Amino acid sequence: MAGILYIVPTPVGNLEDMTFRAVRVLKEADLILAEDTRTSSLLLSRYDIHVPLKSHHKYNEHGTVEIIKEKILAGLNVALISDAGTPGISDPGFLLVRTCAEEGIEVQTLPGATACIPAVVSSGLPCDRFCFEGFLPQKKGRQTLLRQLSAEARTMIFYESPYRLVKTLSQLAEFFGAERRCSVAREISKVHEEHVRGTLAEVEAHFREHEPKGEIVIIVEGAPHIKKAD
Repeated sequence: MAGILYIVPTPVGNLEDMTFRAVRVLKEADLILAEDTRTSSLLLSRYDIHVPLKSHHKYNEHGTVEIIKEKILAGLNVALISDAGTPGISDPGFLLVRTCAEEGIEVQTLPGATACIPAVVSSGLPCDRFCFEGFLPQKKGRQTLLRQLSAEARTMIFYESPYRLVKTLSQLAEFFGAERRCSVAREISKVHEEHVRGTLAEVEAHFREHEPKGEIVIIVEGAPHIKKAD
């Protein structure tokens, strides 16, 4: 009888954000796949989880996904975690989930931590409808995508490195307009959590003066609705 693939979210900052169910599933799994085994070992040690750990990241997933699939088909219950948040959301996971789903393997995704939802809810911008864009392309296609998104009416969510934040805010202001409202969430659920709100121009100016550090989520207001003349 085939096993189950569990997708298990892990805290984006505060380790107390683990759920009771997530801890139980990890303790009962036969194998845990981790994006970085060194990072995940600290979390597993905190919750007294002693299960075999195997590296599974974007550089090796294409070579190991079939092996993992066969292990699950042979009866092993496998849990996938990333360094932080929910696997598959700007992290490895999609390929393994798709492979298992196509094979008819049961996939259970646990609800839990992710950086984008706290960021958009805390932004003060409309969060009834939004689109998640993750990391923008660093080079090819970046300007084309920004030009397309300039007309997006929903609130937009982006992930960004602190080293590229100022440049990205400048480009967003260029394509969306400097007066478009935004919020930058930094270090969500950690001791130094911060939310900087204002126009794109104002927030860019803030981070030119105060060097950004930590994990970054950018929330940008959607394009204003333009009423057509009768």
